[in-house]
Amino acid sequence: MCAACVYAVSGAGTAASFPVKPIRIIVPFAPGGPNDILARLVGQRLAEAWGQQVIIDNRPGGSTMIGTEIAAKAAPDGYTLLMVSTSHAVNPSLQPKVPYNTLLDFTPVIQLVSSPNVLVTNPALPAKTVRELVSLARARPGDITYGSGGTGTATHLGGALLCLLAKVNMTHVPYKGDAPASIDLISGQIQWMFGTILPIMPHIKSGKMRAIAVSSVTRTQSLPEVPTVAETIPQFEATSWYGIFTRSGVPKDIITQLNSELARIINSPDMKDRLARDGTESVGGSPEQFAAYFQASMMKWARVIAEAKIKIE
Repeated sequence: MCAACVYAVSGAGTAASFPVKPIRIIVPFAPGGPNDILARLVGQRLAEAWGQQVIIDNRPGGSTMIGTEIAAKAAPDGYTLLMVSTSHAVNPSLQPKVPYNTLLDFTPVIQLVSSPNVLVTNPALPAKTVRELVSLARARPGDITYGSGGTGTATHLGGALLCLLAKVNMTHVPYKGDAPASIDLISGQIQWMFGTILPIMPHIKSGKMRAIAVSSVTRTQSLPEVPTVAETIPQFEATSWYGIFTRSGVPKDIITQLNSELARIINSPDMKDRLARDGTESVGGSPEQFAAYFQASMMKWARVIAEAKIKIE
């Protein structure tokens, strides 16, 4: 089914009077994480532009499904938005039961940013490049361990994809968040992990971790000297991304207005500079482009989850 068909929206034109009341952005994560920080940055700019309050509604739990289900049941008027990230594309293939239809119950508005992860190792690991890491894993199958923020997270899936494409066997160790995984990496309990650039950067600069690659297709300006995984393993790409969805059925002219304003905000020079300092890159684009990207992401990670036999324990 084509993305344009799946994400079709309907309704009479009402954008001329939109918005006339506060807008709610549901963040299906606890405060303080990248989803929450980005929602607050964008929400503040929306409030300034439109003169309406923007409420950030944190609804963590259920692997993001609690907050997402609330958004799925909201009125289709454009006043309830949902922060989405990689987990939204992964849940249908990973969770035994999802209480909404990921494709039919939502309409993409815009992809906000893309954020490469960085492959870091404990400095004691005798591998300073991806090629050397793969060679080490082939020589010691199952012996090399990598951590993540939890089963099915973007950092876990990046590691699983690397193992699949390189045809090596390494042992995944899931943690309850990237922070405890980082602590064990520094102490040598695990040997490598994909980490988010912003919290990982101080450990790289201090020498407690060694950065050997980034997960994006092209190098990142945050770590321009660090190669991509794809320079060694072609077709590898495992970036984190963040965007905005809303309820299906929201009139198309409101979707267009939301997209236009959010694109202006996310690509303003000061916002781009602010995001770049955090290791993220502004994206923007049309709702249709985000729909196509999201659908491709769903299919990609479904294949990885199936081939790597990843299950929630």
